[in-house]
Amino acid sequence: MKFRWTGPLAAAGGALALAVILPLSAQAEEKWFPYPVEVWDPPFDMASPRKTVDYSPVAKASKAWDICVSFPHMKDAYWLAVDYGVVAEAERQGVKMQLVEAGGYTNLNTQVSQIEDCVARGSDAVIIGAISFDGLNNLVKEVRSKGIPVIDVINGMSSPELSAKSLVSFGEMGFKAGEHIAKLHPKGSGAVKVAWFPGPPGAGWVEAGNKGFQEAVAGSDIQVVETKYGDTGKEVQLKLVEDTLEAHPDIQYVVGTAVTAEAATGLLRARGLTDKIKIMSYYFTPGVFQGIKRGQILAAPTDSAVVQGRVAIDQAVRILEGKPYEKHVGPALYVIDSKNIDTFDRGSSLAPDGFKPTFTVN
Repeated sequence: MKFRWTGPLAAAGGALALAVILPLSAQAEEKWFPYPVEVWDPPFDMASPRKTVDYSPVAKASKAWDICVSFPHMKDAYWLAVDYGVVAEAERQGVKMQLVEAGGYTNLNTQVSQIEDCVARGSDAVIIGAISFDGLNNLVKEVRSKGIPVIDVINGMSSPELSAKSLVSFGEMGFKAGEHIAKLHPKGSGAVKVAWFPGPPGAGWVEAGNKGFQEAVAGSDIQVVETKYGDTGKEVQLKLVEDTLEAHPDIQYVVGTAVTAEAATGLLRARGLTDKIKIMSYYFTPGVFQGIKRGQILAAPTDSAVVQGRVAIDQAVRILEGKPYEKHVGPALYVIDSKNIDTFDRGSSLAPDGFKPTFTVN
């Protein structure tokens, strides 16, 4: 049985919900909506104008549609949060869901073959957290030619043939992280050396995040002395941080993926550097949550990863049933730090305590 902890909710008047434990099936029924999101119009262009709307999914699917979900990996708690979102919404709407994961950002061919297998076994719709921004375009075209909807979740793809997107601008995620530290070190306040770890090379969200971060710190006294790319496995990120500390022992910030932040926390503590080097993530996980609570991590923007997973399932159902749907949706972004760590809507960003990777909903 899966369990859910309902943490403090960012409700009007700042009221706090009591912590309760519920089975996942009960949580799937719990009303998570309406939820504030941004809608891009025209869709599929992050530069398009957008409007803020309150998103509400359908009450129930008309039949038990079979939805295939593909993730790059399940190696960190960020994707566990998206997993929880798709699982909980599939259960709430009464549809089938099968999740496959490719094992890492170097395994594009694995992701392609897994999705092809999903289609071959008769999936009605495909939701993809893409390993590569451009590398799945031929596959998307092939799947769409069969009349099967394809939804782009979290990472971003460049294909114009996608049915819908449930994702935010990772350029803005990177920008918000950079903006946060740039405000602490404006031009003329004294040079500050930063090491930056944007994530796996070639992934759409990483390239966008890097661009946003670099734009945000331009014009401040932040000096990015090292930029290191790598897979979001903890061992990979730990080695990148270790190498950077050897090359730049005078850095004052480590900024990067949530896995980078989590790895750096233990490393800096072990080396007695917690008072000399600050850490910031540009997205949010349970480890980042605990780091902010303990004063070990400065801050992180959240993209409400659970909600993105939920919306992707709803988009698939709406398309399959011929109902109106928003083609390009992403939750409104905000930064979590010591000021709001105890009051933000935890359930929109993190999987519940005790939730384990779940690959099927029948």
